[in-house]
Amino acid sequence: MNNPYLNQTAPGTTADVAIDSGLRAHMLRIYNYMASAVLLSGIVSYLIVSSPALTNLLIKSPLRWAFVLAPLAFVLVMSWRFERMSKTALQGLYWAYAVCIGVSFATILYVYTGTSVARAFFMAAGLFAGLSLYGYTTKADLSKIGTLLMVGMVVVFIASIVNIFLGSSALQFAVSVIGLIVFLGLTAWDTQRIKETYLEFRGTEIEGKIAVMDALGLYMNFVAIFQFLVSLIGQRDE
Repeated sequence: MNNPYLNQTAPGTTADVAIDSGLRAHMLRIYNYMASAVLLSGIVSYLIVSSPALTNLLIKSPLRWAFVLAPLAFVLVMSWRFERMSKTALQGLYWAYAVCIGVSFATILYVYTGTSVARAFFMAAGLFAGLSLYGYTTKADLSKIGTLLMVGMVVVFIASIVNIFLGSSALQFAVSVIGLIVFLGLTAWDTQRIKETYLEFRGTEIEGKIAVMDALGLYMNFVAIFQFLVSLIGQRDE
């Protein structure tokens, strides 16, 4: 991978320091977006499971499928209309995505014990932080595994759809293990990609919108890691 930092300035120059400072601010903005989305999703899920009326409406009724499918629609719209949408509109869809994920989290809280969900959440947070830090600091070229990870993500998605109809516990276990590995890899890869492409949008009008989209990508990775961990170590609430 071509390192933009080596191409643009010599280490230690004023411009180099400015780039490093800008990159740190950019990454902090992205992580703040993501942390805020996690918090919003958590609040939504807590409110739902704490209210029998909301539980019946959003978890036990067919309406829940609207919230299951809506995140995909939000991602597609944000991806396809990114250049034409304003930063405010992107942010609005981003927060709407987080709300819908909160409904999915509520379903998990309803099915699994709170202790096992909390364990999976903190494990997911630790793994995500570790892999993201690795992606940010490593000198290895992770772009070489990007295509393989994307293929793995498609395979996991297709297998998950197939297993909805098969209901195979063995296939579900395999999907969860492979999916966990794939999205951990994507976390590192995405972080390095964000770092390496920062200069392309630095100081432009589009930089703010890129931060929202990159936060969305990282948040999707975190959600997948969490859900696969719940599938692997979660204990159902009898």
